[in-house]
Amino acid sequence: MTTKFTYDALPMRVRFGTGSLAELPAELDHLGLTRVLVLCSPEQKDTGDQIARILGSRAVGVLAEAVMHVPAEAAQRASDEAERVGADGCVTVGGGSAIGLGKAIALNHNLPIVAVPTTYAGSEMTPVWGLTTNGRKQTGRDPRVLPRSVVYDPELSATLPASMSVTSGINAIAHAVEALYAPDSTPIISLMAEDGVRALVAALPAIVKNPSDLEARSNALYGSWLCGACLGATTMSLHHKLCHALGGTLNLPHAQTHTVVLPYALAFNQPAAPQAKKALSRALGDVDDPALKLWVLAEELGAPRSLAELGMLEEDIDRIAEEVTSYSYGNPRPIDLAAVRGILRDAWAGDKPRENPSA
Repeated sequence: MTTKFTYDALPMRVRFGTGSLAELPAELDHLGLTRVLVLCSPEQKDTGDQIARILGSRAVGVLAEAVMHVPAEAAQRASDEAERVGADGCVTVGGGSAIGLGKAIALNHNLPIVAVPTTYAGSEMTPVWGLTTNGRKQTGRDPRVLPRSVVYDPELSATLPASMSVTSGINAIAHAVEALYAPDSTPIISLMAEDGVRALVAALPAIVKNPSDLEARSNALYGSWLCGACLGATTMSLHHKLCHALGGTLNLPHAQTHTVVLPYALAFNQPAAPQAKKALSRALGDVDDPALKLWVLAEELGAPRSLAELGMLEEDIDRIAEEVTSYSYGNPRPIDLAAVRGILRDAWAGDKPRENPSA
């Protein structure tokens, strides 16, 4: 091996396997936490209450106010509540919205997070935080927001609807795709990314066929762990910048937006990232065109195919393109306004992904 690289392993603890939720009190013991605030979305209130019962007196409240893209106002309310109840940590239950809310509290008060994921978003594996203020989503990295412990229990994802499982899983795949061609990727990350994609593309069809298949759920959760860890260790590129702009500005649904955009961003980038293309080809079953394969897979699994389906208007294309090209970031292929506008137009219409979308 002649490649030079730096690999910085993220300091986190993982407990994985069916029935792991029962070990959550032991995870709090391991971290020395005695007063935790349980965070979840309104839709996950029953699960949040279940977690609180498991923790007994160590749970000092359940705040079911997590929403997409972490509005700054919601983050402030949650921070105020954590301070009011004297929490010494947070247990986040759910997907990226709940974990993101916990990260906002960690950013304000430096409280440790124990994450209990119920989707495949992967946020629990990253030191990346995001806040939306006045329609603009800001992201950053801070080691304080990285969960100290993550409890993966496939049983908790068994009730995630098949449609949401698909988009959440493809969202995770997007993390691995960009990690493969990130400027700071490493051979270790490439191995994790390829195996994460392989696990998810095998698991998602099985979940659609039988949502209660715990083996498929376990494999999907394993894949999302790997893909999330890849995101946490590398720099985000065009795909994530597009999705953050679409989510923060237009409030489009997070996982569905990633699902629609991924084939288009990958089709644009894969000519400039041959090693990433080879890895994805292997992970997807030795295909010639990984971007096209992901586009077809989304259709086969019943996922949304266009940004128009998600509520984006055609007249929004130009302002999103301008926002995405208004600052610089790493990407394997140079971008300009015309290219980004072309990617967005194709994704808005649901057309077949192209290498040269501005043409």
